[in-house]
Amino acid sequence: MLGTCTFPAEVTHVSKHGLWLLLADEELFLSFEDFPWFRGATIEQICEVEWPTENHLFWPLLDIDLAVESIRDPSTFPLIAVH
Repeated sequence: MLGTCTFPAEVTHVSKHGLWLLLADEELFLSFEDFPWFRGATIEQICEVEWPTENHLFWPLLDIDLAVESIRDPSTFPLIAVH
């Protein structure tokens, strides 16, 4: 199937500042300042992440969809909505 990632996304660390996400051989940091939806989430909710396509991540227990590019460069996606 085209567009399907063969590597799983994995949360490698959570701190009071944010979370680190491993995508294949790239580790990305999601700060709670830039991604406030994760701040009150449980470890279980944060760690349940799907990577259905190269530029799409989904946290089903939180109903959060993010473009990978928005994590790489949050300043290019300035709009922040809060649940």
